[in-house]
Amino acid sequence: MYKYEVILYWSNVDDAFVAEVPELPGCMAHGDTQEAALKHANEATALWIDTAREFGDPIPEPKGERLILA
Repeated sequence: MYKYEVILYWSNVDDAFVAEVPELPGCMAHGDTQEAALKHANEATALWIDTAREFGDPIPEPKGERLILA
């Protein structure tokens, strides 16, 4: 499990739940349920980090605090 903030919301456009990981640019996933979107976001986070390591790109440390307020 990763310690990055995940923003979870319903998207009428996509007709699905969307989970964004704002500390990892472009890292997001979707699912038919909140649980599925979160599971897919964890998988996307792992792939994002693996790809960054492969290309020698920096991997941000999780801030461990709320990033965005609604």
